[in-house]
Amino acid sequence: MSGASRVTSMNVADSEARSVLGPTGNNKAGPLSARKPASKQSRKVEKSPEEVKLGEEKKALTVPAVGTLSPKSHSLNISSVLRRHELLLHSNLSLNASCSSDASTDSFHSRASTGRLTRSNSAGTRRKQYVSRPRSFVSEGGLESPPSPNDSQSKKSCAWVTPNTDPCYATFHDEEWGVPIHDDRKLFELLVLSGALAELTWPAILSKRHIFREVFADFDPIAVSKFNEKKIIAPGSTATSLLSELKLRAILENARQISKVIDEFGSFDKYIWSFVNYKPIVSRFRYPRQVPVKTPKADAISKDLVRRGFRSVGPTVIYSFMQVAGITNDHLISCFRFQECIDAAEGKGENGIKSEDIKTNDVMESKISIAIDELSFSSE
Repeated sequence: MSGASRVTSMNVADSEARSVLGPTGNNKAGPLSARKPASKQSRKVEKSPEEVKLGEEKKALTVPAVGTLSPKSHSLNISSVLRRHELLLHSNLSLNASCSSDASTDSFHSRASTGRLTRSNSAGTRRKQYVSRPRSFVSEGGLESPPSPNDSQSKKSCAWVTPNTDPCYATFHDEEWGVPIHDDRKLFELLVLSGALAELTWPAILSKRHIFREVFADFDPIAVSKFNEKKIIAPGSTATSLLSELKLRAILENARQISKVIDEFGSFDKYIWSFVNYKPIVSRFRYPRQVPVKTPKADAISKDLVRRGFRSVGPTVIYSFMQVAGITNDHLISCFRFQECIDAAEGKGENGIKSEDIKTNDVMESKISIAIDELSFSSE
């Protein structure tokens, strides 16, 4: 009961405070006119249809001043104001609840419309997929087996031999470049081709190699030394389509000097290999940048050749000649040809057995077979 009376007194104060908001306005004198309304909306919200209807009824209701009301009408007005006040409170609470729920829904939709939720989820999904995606080495036909060491494509060559390298040059690298040569014709051919590098590249030279051999009598130094120089350098000749006149004259002169070297040393092979004590130089380079253009050894050979009358045999040309003739092994240590060229220099076959050992074994086997035959013949 005490709680009910307390509510009644508070509502009476509110009704007295609301009397100044009637049609008479705020000009009415009185001690209650200075009071401010007890309940005031902190923010403007959209009115629901029920609230609009209640507001119209409130406007239609005129609240007379407190002093002019009778006790009976005063109590009736108080009760009616209390009921309407309760209705207003319920409507405000429902409106606030609906506004808060709408605001949360709108904020969710606004975030969804801007794509933040979608982007965060998609980014997270992409990140998870990227992290969890395994590195697959499975082909359509199943697991890819590692390449066998016997497969030629799996063999690692020098770094300057790439998949885009001309096939003729790749074959030249895999079969000839760096193999020790001891044949005079072959040495003369490689000396000529190394000198041609001043005007052509290895792929261009190798593509015309058959023409070189036809023009220069298969690189027989004795035959080339007897060529008529005017016919070789004549305009329109086949030789002029290969090299310049200066290079052609140098080839003919070098053939004559090789003939003299053969007469002096017995072969050009003995002369040229004597500079390295008849053993190839093994460089053991790891990277292409370590491979030099010329060396002191090449400079010494070049000076001696020039002293003997050779032409176009500078240190760079001579070092290229030394590389291709196997006088120096400049294959990178990671190249499969590095060890093969070493074995070839030591006279080993494909199985790593020296040819001298093979000959010795053949002789021993023949002697053993002869001894067995003699024993069998004596026993009979």
